[in-house]
Amino acid sequence: MPQSEVSYKETSVSQNNAKGGLFDWLYTDIAIDLGTANTLIHARNQGIVLNEPSIVALNMENQAVAIGHEARLMHEKTHKKIRTVRPLRDGVIADFEVAEHMIRGMIKKVKVKWYSSTRKMVVCVPSGITEVEKRAVRDSAEHAGAKEVHLVDEPMAAAIGIGLDVHEPVGNMIVDIGGGTTEIAVIALSGIVYSQSVRLGGDELNEDIINYFRRNHNLLIGERTGEQVKCLLGSAAPLDEELELTVKGRDLVNGVPRTRIVTSKDIREAISESVNTIVESVTKSLEQTPPELSADILDRGIFLTGGGALLKNLDKLIMETTDLPVHIAEDPLTAVVRGTGKVLEDLEYYRAILT
Repeated sequence: MPQSEVSYKETSVSQNNAKGGLFDWLYTDIAIDLGTANTLIHARNQGIVLNEPSIVALNMENQAVAIGHEARLMHEKTHKKIRTVRPLRDGVIADFEVAEHMIRGMIKKVKVKWYSSTRKMVVCVPSGITEVEKRAVRDSAEHAGAKEVHLVDEPMAAAIGIGLDVHEPVGNMIVDIGGGTTEIAVIALSGIVYSQSVRLGGDELNEDIINYFRRNHNLLIGERTGEQVKCLLGSAAPLDEELELTVKGRDLVNGVPRTRIVTSKDIREAISESVNTIVESVTKSLEQTPPELSADILDRGIFLTGGGALLKNLDKLIMETTDLPVHIAEDPLTAVVRGTGKVLEDLEYYRAILT
């Protein structure tokens, strides 16, 4: 990082600290990674204070009876008086009212003092969302109690979270694979030079696995089982030692519970189409990148973040397809919220990247 940039950042931080008001202790400023599968919250000066599934359990009066982990345990196991809802689909808010319930409930979980309120909130959003979808995020955050709401693009937050200097005139390619979307972006000079938001992520892979069991084994499995199979057996390229797992579900022919043994090779075949779509999107993004930035990516490689980065051998497949180095971020699941938290801690320094 240039010396002038370092000194500017240090000055900015010290100014922010100096501006700390007499009544700052009354507020809890937070940064939120509002994900399709999981919501993570970073509180100012505290780090990551919450990581829970983005799901709400509602009663017949549409009142929230459980949020996060508790609601996840109820998912697909409820009776007619309780239903579970995932308010985000494809990385954006699909159910405005339930999303507000969820944000309020999660903020309440992280507040240490009952009398504190939320002053500033930084929320990360997919780079490809519309102005209407951005408005929905802002409104939900404001209705949940935030006085000041800032939005930051997910790939930009991911880049900051893994320690890249986004202000430099150097190209970095980020591939953030979440539950609902895959965000691919080339970043330089505090901006996104090229981005592609593919509405395909971990949820789609779960659906592929559920359909595979229905089609090949006449076995109906739930969403939670599909996700478990993906985490344990899912791979993008052949493994050194193939794995196998016994899966429980309902037989579609006679309706009774049954078990089936599947291998990682079977699951790889089941998710191959979706995985190939992600890899093709990365290739397309490289084709659209300006030549000087392409040279930087050749030197620095591609950075994978998000839960999808944990899919076995995905980095190997992208490496073989693009002939470029591929790096999986350390703790890829929290990369976005770590970056969003850094933006919250120093809003002035990162002012240029806010959307």
